[in-house]
Amino acid sequence: MIFEVTILSLYVLSLVFICFFSLGQLHLTWHYLNASIKKKPLNPLKEYPRVTVQLPVYNEKYVIERLIDAACSFDYPRELLEIQVLDDSTDETVAIIADKVKEWKLKGIDINHVTRADRVGFKAGALAYGLALAKGDFIAIFDADFLPNAYFLKVTLSEFSENTGMVQTRWGHINRDYSFLTKLQAFALDAHFSVEQVGRQHAGSFINFNGTGGIWRKRCIEDAGGWSDDTLTEDLDLSYRAQLKGWKFKYLERFDSPAELPVIMSAIKSQQYRWNKGAAETARKHFRKVLSAKMSWINKIHAFFHLFNSSVFMCVFVSAVLSVPMLYLSAQNEYYHKVFTYGWVLLIGFFSIAFYYLVATVNSRRGLSKYFFILFLPFLVVSMGLSLHNGLAVLEGLLGKKTPFVRTPKFNVISSKDSWEGNVYVKSKWSIITLLEACMSLYFGFGIVLGIYLNDFKLLFFHFMLSMGFAMVFLFSIKPIKRG
Repeated sequence: MIFEVTILSLYVLSLVFICFFSLGQLHLTWHYLNASIKKKPLNPLKEYPRVTVQLPVYNEKYVIERLIDAACSFDYPRELLEIQVLDDSTDETVAIIADKVKEWKLKGIDINHVTRADRVGFKAGALAYGLALAKGDFIAIFDADFLPNAYFLKVTLSEFSENTGMVQTRWGHINRDYSFLTKLQAFALDAHFSVEQVGRQHAGSFINFNGTGGIWRKRCIEDAGGWSDDTLTEDLDLSYRAQLKGWKFKYLERFDSPAELPVIMSAIKSQQYRWNKGAAETARKHFRKVLSAKMSWINKIHAFFHLFNSSVFMCVFVSAVLSVPMLYLSAQNEYYHKVFTYGWVLLIGFFSIAFYYLVATVNSRRGLSKYFFILFLPFLVVSMGLSLHNGLAVLEGLLGKKTPFVRTPKFNVISSKDSWEGNVYVKSKWSIITLLEACMSLYFGFGIVLGIYLNDFKLLFFHFMLSMGFAMVFLFSIKPIKRG
C-alpha cells in the first residue's frame, strides 16, 4: 500500500509541476506577442567608453584563431578597446594564442594573453582573474565558439542607461543546418532567445546573462559580489545577484551574436549537464532570496520557474517511468484508474509548449511550414530521451553534489563538408547513463505492450515517443564510438 501511494504521489506531483511550468511558458508567450508589437529601432552610440573584451578559453585549438580575429576586428576606437584572452589551456592552444596575440599587437591592438598558475574556479575563476586586471568600464564576454559581429560594441553600449547592468544579445547559429542535431538545438535555443527572454523582459521579470554574447557594466559585477564558482552556471548566479541588488538588464532580440552549435551527442550532453545542474544549483542558492524580494507575486512565480526550469526534465522522467506501473495499477483499482485519468493534464503542457515553439518559429526568419511541423515532434522526442541524463544532473544540483566544470568540445564545423572526426577533445567511451538509456527504450517498449495487453491506449503514443527518444539518444551517443 505504501509503495502504491508513493508511486501515485510522485506521479501526481510531477504532472502538477509540468502543468504549471507549461502555463508559465504560455504566459511568457503572451508577453512576447505583446512586446513584439512595440519593437523600437536601435539607438546610435553617443559616447565611447573604455571596453574590455574577455575571451575565456580552455584547450580550444580548433576555434581560437577565428575568435581572436573577430574580437580584434570590432568597429570601435582602438585606444578605448582592450582584449583579454583568458587562457587556462594545457595543450598547443597556448602557443596558437601566443602567436595570434603577437600578430594583433603588431597591428596596434591592445590585446593580452592572460594565463594563471591553475584553473581554480574554472571559467568563473578566469573571468574574476581577468576582471581584476581589466582597464574597461564595460566587460564584453565571448566563449570560444562565438564569432561576434563587428558592430556588437556600438549596438549594445547604446542600450545602457544609468542603472543598466548588463545587455544580452540573441545567439545566432552558424552551423544550424549542419545536421539533424544542430537543427533541433537551434529550434530550442531560438525559442529561448525570442519568446522566453523577450517575454520575461516585457513582464518586468528577471532575465539572465547567457554566459557569452553579452556585455556587463564593470561596476555592476563588482557591486553584485563578482564572479563565483560555487555553481556550474556562474552566469545565471551573477545575473540573479545583480538584479536582486537592483540592477536592470536588457535583452536585444534584433541583434545576434553568431556561434557554433555542438555537432555530436556527447558534446550536447556535456553542455546540457552543465546548464541543467548549474541551474538547479543556482535555484538552491537563490530561490529563498527571490521569495523574500520586493517584487510582484507574478514576477516571483516567473523567477521561481526560471530558476527551476531544468527540473522539468526530472519531472518528465519521473512521470514517464511511473506511468508504466500506474497503467497496471489503474487496471486493478478503480480509485487509481480515476487518478490516472488526470494524466490528461499532460495535454495542457503539450499544447502550451507547442504554442510557445510555434510563436517562436513564426516570429523567426525560419518560416512556419518548413520548420515547426518538421522539427517540433522530433524535438520533443529527443528531449524526452535526454530526460534521464538531464534529470540526474538536476538531482545532483538540488542535492548540492559538487562536480568540476566540464567544457563543451568545439569543432570548427560549419558546413556539410566539415567533419568532427579526429577531434582530440572527443572522448570515445561508454557511460552507465548511455547503457541505461538503451534500457529505458526497452522499458517504454514494454509500456506499449502492456497498454495493448490491458486494452488501455491512453499512453500508447506517449510511450512510443519515450521509447523512440531514448533509442535515438542512445544511438547518437554511441555514433562517435562506431565512427572512431
